[in-house]
Amino acid sequence: MTDRNYSSSANSPDLDWSQVRETINMLTLAVAQIESTMKEGEQSVSELTESFTYVASKLSNLAESGKSLQASNTSDQESIIESIRGESEDIRSHVSNAIVAFQFYDRLSQRLDHVKRDLMWLSDVISTPDQLYNPSAWSKLQKDIASNYTMEAERIMFEHIMKGATIEQALEIYKHHFNKTLDENGDTSGDDIELF
Repeated sequence: MTDRNYSSSANSPDLDWSQVRETINMLTLAVAQIESTMKEGEQSVSELTESFTYVASKLSNLAESGKSLQASNTSDQESIIESIRGESEDIRSHVSNAIVAFQFYDRLSQRLDHVKRDLMWLSDVISTPDQLYNPSAWSKLQKDIASNYTMEAERIMFEHIMKGATIEQALEIYKHHFNKTLDENGDTSGDDIELF
């Protein structure tokens, strides 16, 4: 899959098995997780900025419509009221979108907590001599990490990194599967938000 030979062999170690290679794979995974989380964060912040700018503009339009309604004659009032209803519906829709974008921060926090937890587990393996040189300890670490993913895209990214994919390849795979889920479901909130 890649020109670097960092594929994990912890499940079936051979004479070439190395805890250094396993450590590199786990650190590569952490970097890929952080990178994908940050990219999604940038998109969410952009959506929030656009939503709040739009809502502020619409509120200004509503204030102007209210002033016009007070000063208008009866024949103009119906069109002004219809305009106010339309502006109000636009605001409601954009506030709903902003709420969804805010939910991203819950996911961001959860995913970064997972990276922290995984790095702590890695630290435990590396700092314990009888585990450091034991392929079964590395295999258990990988299985524990894989079992805690809530998104299919994360599981797939993990599998590819364990097979030796680069960060760029793993991110492209993640992006493809994340977008596929988004297209199929309309959102991924049910798949990746955990309640504590």
